[in-house]
Amino acid sequence: MSWIDRAEKKDEDTDARFIFYWIAFNSAYSAIQTSQYFDTERRIYKDFFEKILKYDKNEYVYNAIWKEFSGSVRSLLNNQYIFGPFWNFQNGHEGFDDWEVKFNESRSIALKALQNKNTLVILEILFDRLYTLRNQILHGGATWNGKINRSQVKDGQSIIGFLVPNFLQIMMDNQNENWGKLVFPVVES
Repeated sequence: MSWIDRAEKKDEDTDARFIFYWIAFNSAYSAIQTSQYFDTERRIYKDFFEKILKYDKNEYVYNAIWKEFSGSVRSLLNNQYIFGPFWNFQNGHEGFDDWEVKFNESRSIALKALQNKNTLVILEILFDRLYTLRNQILHGGATWNGKINRSQVKDGQSIIGFLVPNFLQIMMDNQNENWGKLVFPVVES
């Protein structure tokens, strides 16, 4: 909650707001991972999103994806510059010569999910893109307040700025559900 509070301060620093919302998101979904199983971020996201959607009785997430942010979602899903395999190819990593094929497949899956209003699949693909954007920012691959990636940072910040507080509200409204243990709980010394 403190990271959401910080993100919602009245400043116009879109990059910082994106980072603060991402920290809040990370703290919410990371509890899904237990010591018995270690999995990819993608699998952990999917498990988290499935639980969130199950308890989203007011359809906040559904309405955000399909109504409030549909244009921004489509823009992010169609942006090769926040598609991980594009950057793997640019950096000369083996096995990514076909990044365009993978990108078009991802867009095709997203289009089918959009047609079928499959919120889970859209969240998975969308947060894949946002994860790449997060990496660009946190690993210094983007210039603070830069002009080149401004639209995706603004769209990404708007989307997670709406979704993350709603994710946490859904979790608080369903406290009896096992959301997992905190990865870094407060430990008294």
